[in-house]
Amino acid sequence: MSLLLFLVLVGGFFFNYMQVYLLSYTGQRVIHSMRNELYSHVLNLPLKFFNKNPVGRLVTRVTNDMENLNELYTSVIVSFFKDIFLLFGIIIMMLSLSAEVSLVVFITLPIVVFASMMFRKKARAAYREVRRKLAVINSSLSENISGMGIIQIFAQEERKYEEFFKINSEHKEASLRELFVFAIFRPTIDLIYYFALALLIWYGGAVIRGSIQFGVLFAFISYLDQFFQPISDLSEKFNIMQSAMASSERIFELLDEKDGLEDSENVKEPFDFEGEIEFKNVWFSYDDEQWVLEDVSFKIEKGQTVAFVGATGSGKTTIISLIARLYEIQKGDILIDGVSIKDIPVKYLRQNVASVLQDVFLFTGDMRSNIRLNNAEITDEKVEEVSRFVNAHHFISKLKDGYDSLVEEGGSTLSSGERQLLAFARALAFDPKILILDEATSNIDTQTEVLIQEAIEKVIKGRTTIVVAHRLSTIQHSDNIIVMHKGKIREMGRHDELLKQKGLYHNLYLLQYKE
Repeated sequence: MSLLLFLVLVGGFFFNYMQVYLLSYTGQRVIHSMRNELYSHVLNLPLKFFNKNPVGRLVTRVTNDMENLNELYTSVIVSFFKDIFLLFGIIIMMLSLSAEVSLVVFITLPIVVFASMMFRKKARAAYREVRRKLAVINSSLSENISGMGIIQIFAQEERKYEEFFKINSEHKEASLRELFVFAIFRPTIDLIYYFALALLIWYGGAVIRGSIQFGVLFAFISYLDQFFQPISDLSEKFNIMQSAMASSERIFELLDEKDGLEDSENVKEPFDFEGEIEFKNVWFSYDDEQWVLEDVSFKIEKGQTVAFVGATGSGKTTIISLIARLYEIQKGDILIDGVSIKDIPVKYLRQNVASVLQDVFLFTGDMRSNIRLNNAEITDEKVEEVSRFVNAHHFISKLKDGYDSLVEEGGSTLSSGERQLLAFARALAFDPKILILDEATSNIDTQTEVLIQEAIEKVIKGRTTIVVAHRLSTIQHSDNIIVMHKGKIREMGRHDELLKQKGLYHNLYLLQYKE
């Protein structure tokens, strides 16, 4: 019997090890797959979604909320099945000993179920609030750390601290409410256990009358303790389960967000780009309420250079966003080479449209990876060639590690002009059919701008180029200039033609060249 007991203990150890390992392994695989799926989904969400959702909130979904699910798999599910099987086993053993005494014990089960349901309802609401407040904290941190330069320049440290203190206090209050709910539930389970034990001992008075054996009563007391042990374990992990459920709600809420733009049924794949662009009576609004573009129509021939000018908010940047199909228009149509932009695969469209924006974003890495964006088809020789072309090689070569020099997040260690030059090199490395320059020379000094203008003259040959600029000196030689005002096209023509019209363009010209 001793040998048999030893073998059972060894077997139990082995199977318990396999259970914990296999369930933990499976849990890690599930979390890995879910995190990949969630991030892939986020990558394909439309820009309109990111305009309304802070970065910190999305980071919370992919990190903190996913980590809560990870804890569910590693801490709860591993022991959940064991506790469930143990409960059923004990119930069967109780019934086999005495169905009558078992019914006395089972009277407390409805109370356990009711207490658990009440706790689940209250805890879920409490955990939701905690997750919501944590997302607000992350959003605040992300925004304030990104804007630390502005905070310190304008001496706003104290005010920002007070704002964070308030947000953090709200998170603390939500956490205390969550703690209060759990603090009531665990003692409630203990109270139900002692109530069941009291019932069993009271009914055990029947031992004196000889209706049940003393050994059976003793066995029931032992089984009762074992019966409530897995219930207590489950109640200990109930807070993890509720936290995971609240996190899963928020994760699936994000997954339920509609993906980015979908290709139409008439999609043409593959699509050979030439570079002709046409807007036909395009109406667009970011919020479906206030029109940013109203009945805009124009045509850009293949290889032309067209400039958009106008006051801030006139719709210039919106037009270039629509060409890359970053947003869907409400009315009208946009054609590329005579084909509706909705019938062109988004992948092919964006591979052939490159932008150099006023605010350049650089990724953490090195100079080389920021130019080719880890595209293996762009060789080191190509990277250096385009860098020389836009005069970026001059400052890169002076760095200690040259093209292998590290770039901090956002390119904080580079000047605005240097970041702009890297953006030019990045755009040219992909050899686009359509090149968009949105205030691309605004952060470059006069001497560098001359070099850039020379490079641009070479680059735009055989390539459709769209220029958005406030400095009219950079667009005087454009094939066509479109003047925007309050979302509408007011004037269109070459530089000399527009000056003769004595209209909006003439007024803008006079403002810059009064002398």
